[in-house]
Amino acid sequence: MADSKDVGSLAENIVRGTDPSLTTSATPAGPNETTGRDDLADTINQVFALFRLNYHNQFYAAYADTTQLNQIKRLWLEALSSFTAESILNGAKRAIEDSDYLPTLKRMLDCCQLALERLGVPPLRAAFIEACEKPSPKLTQPWSHPVVYFAGRDSDWFFLSNNAERVTLPIFKGHYDRWVARLSRGETIELPARAELPEPQALVMTKEERQQALANLRETLDL
Repeated sequence: MADSKDVGSLAENIVRGTDPSLTTSATPAGPNETTGRDDLADTINQVFALFRLNYHNQFYAAYADTTQLNQIKRLWLEALSSFTAESILNGAKRAIEDSDYLPTLKRMLDCCQLALERLGVPPLRAAFIEACEKPSPKLTQPWSHPVVYFAGRDSDWFFLSNNAERVTLPIFKGHYDRWVARLSRGETIELPARAELPEPQALVMTKEERQQALANLRETLDL
């Protein structure tokens, strides 16, 4: 069982996100890929810290070997990469609330999916594809959820349509995570109202104005 000092240190790491076990990779990546992977790694580290705090003896019995733990974290990182950070954290909380036993990866996948379904938003990749494929004007299109539109808008439509997925997906994910987090906090998110174009005004001319306009036309055409 973790002592009070260990629990305090873990809680502090959750706040600071200082667990380095998933933040390095042997494979070089571009700036956007690195940022997106680091954000997800931070989320996975938080999940395992929560498990450690809640399951104590079970956790230490299951993950006594640090090398094995880091390998399992990387497995979870890959398996959960299609979910938003908010849905992963909510899934972990639900798994903790629903069971006295340390959750398996399968259980976490189910909990994360349920977290998204309860919010009514699509998984990350489905949202990304939707944002990239919607024709213009974007605001007039039907959207599966407003957060998809806002994440695409904040990512910049031109940027999404003119760059490779490996560059655009991490950017989109950052915005999508932020909007899903706002939604999960209870904020009502709706599409902005489309501005209505004013009705064309009919030009009414007096008899004198019509005569003057005709005279000007004749003078211009030298009639």
